[in-house]
Amino acid sequence: MILLWFALEVLFLENEITISSVYSIIDIETTGGKYNEEGITEIAIYKFDGHKIVDQFISLVNPEIPIQPFVVNLTGINNEMLRQAPKFYEVAKRIVEITEETIIVAHNASFDYRILKTEFSRLGFEFERETLCTVELSKKLLPDVKSYSLGKLVRELGIPMSDRHRASGDAKATVTLFKLLMSKDSQKEIISNTVRMEPKRQLDSKLLRIIEKIPGETGVYYMHREDGTIIYIGKSRNLKKRIVQHFTSDQRKSKKMQEEVQSVSFELTGSDLIAMLKESEEIKINKPIYNRALRRTIYQYQLNSFTDENGYINLCIEKADARKKPITTFNNLTQAKETLHKIVGTYGLCQKLTGLYQTKSACFSYTIRECAGACIGQESPEEYNQKVNDFLQKYSFENKTMLIIDRGRDIEERSVVYIEKGTFKGIAFFNLNFQINRPEILKTLITPMSHNKDAQHIIQSYLRKQKGIKIIELQE
Repeated sequence: MILLWFALEVLFLENEITISSVYSIIDIETTGGKYNEEGITEIAIYKFDGHKIVDQFISLVNPEIPIQPFVVNLTGINNEMLRQAPKFYEVAKRIVEITEETIIVAHNASFDYRILKTEFSRLGFEFERETLCTVELSKKLLPDVKSYSLGKLVRELGIPMSDRHRASGDAKATVTLFKLLMSKDSQKEIISNTVRMEPKRQLDSKLLRIIEKIPGETGVYYMHREDGTIIYIGKSRNLKKRIVQHFTSDQRKSKKMQEEVQSVSFELTGSDLIAMLKESEEIKINKPIYNRALRRTIYQYQLNSFTDENGYINLCIEKADARKKPITTFNNLTQAKETLHKIVGTYGLCQKLTGLYQTKSACFSYTIRECAGACIGQESPEEYNQKVNDFLQKYSFENKTMLIIDRGRDIEERSVVYIEKGTFKGIAFFNLNFQINRPEILKTLITPMSHNKDAQHIIQSYLRKQKGIKIIELQE
């Protein structure tokens, strides 16, 4: 394994293979005027690797023609401000360099791309780039917003914006919007289309096509064929380590994936809970050929309850049964018993009435004074059932509306899992307190996800294992 790892590191350094998509997120201000006769007055380009800004270029531009009065009123840019600004041919080389081998993203991309092509055409240069439009993506992924103009859209989403109608402010807001759209794209159409757009390179080896920039962070990864089709989805707390394991494994499935994979994309989540929920949801949506096992229910046992003839609520571990609504679920029987033992100890429940101690008389806990005697009728059903209900109140989502707050993708960000009236609604990322404190903004930020037994199992299992997770219960 050490030799394989060394070989991978050498390959990274020698070939500098890049398979993660890079975007040039652009905004351009112009003079206004007749179609294809406009001139650029300001341009902002943020080079975005799908996770963070890695380069930027912002500049005023002398268009060498007057600015229309209504544009001056709109942007605040006037002819005097541009007198000493560089002309387009003086910034053209930098624009080519920063956008090379990237996909141009803009709000109304057809406008910005047309303006750039026109300016380069005047210089006798053929400027060709693939494009993505955040207006079109927003209409598909945010169908319920009131307006798709950039200003109104980011205001409705609670995205901070400064210098409206200035290139840098509009482009920076578009970066945040694009990041949100990528996280809401459960079918991964953006990244799959991007893979198809990227120029195809000859592979030195079909065994390895992995990127040195993939971080050792928490997230979800996607293996693609050459046409962009996703063949495998996985999650890991260390993406780089997990992908290396795929490409150094001798297992039959791994070898097949090694032969077929053309590129690997990824999405950081910060939170392991978010990664597990996205993995489960997106496998069900995309049905990758090598994820057959995870399309099925992921838990094997569940905790149920019934009331016996004496009026006591009994807890019992049973095999997973889709016909019954479980209190909580478990991967295996050992996990189920360990968890139930902890519940019994925490809430002072009876081992006999939870199925952990088979006896016709008192349970073992009663003999050491940890059970109040429900097993032999010394504790009344009302007293005992109150303890059980205290447990159910904490462990069950039934009729609860709450937010589960966890780590985000960077130090300033947090993730949220949204439960509404006992139903899992989706996930979101937020930076600002007012985004999470205003329900109308929160619901727009949420990436809708399916409420199913797997999602409930993932959330409940995570909460059992993790300490210090912040839960905010909301009033109806």
